[in-house]
Amino acid sequence: MAEGDNRSSNLLAVETASLEEQLQGWGEVMLMADKVLRWERAWFPPAIMGVVSLLFLTTEQQQRFHEICSNLVKTRRRAVGWWKRLFSLKEEKPKMYFMTMIISLAAVAWV
Repeated sequence: MAEGDNRSSNLLAVETASLEEQLQGWGEVMLMADKVLRWERAWFPPAIMGVVSLLFLTTEQQQRFHEICSNLVKTRRRAVGWWKRLFSLKEEKPKMYFMTMIISLAAVAWV
């Protein structure tokens, strides 16, 4: 079992070294981001909240954000509605369900 753990450790070390090499130019940025995310200074949390608030304070961005959320909710509702209709069709009219599935699958295969 120790051999498997050793192999896993070696693979982890190799992958870590490779990633460190790829991100070498971003080291300072990543260290600063890490300090901010760990809230090492007392003023980091209010600064983060201020920046986020400023980004979404303008009405245009807030309106766009609202539109995106609304579209996501509508899409989810449509998908759930179709899913429920499909299963109610399967329960109530199995022959119609079968024909619908055959036609749908044939259309997908044709495309």
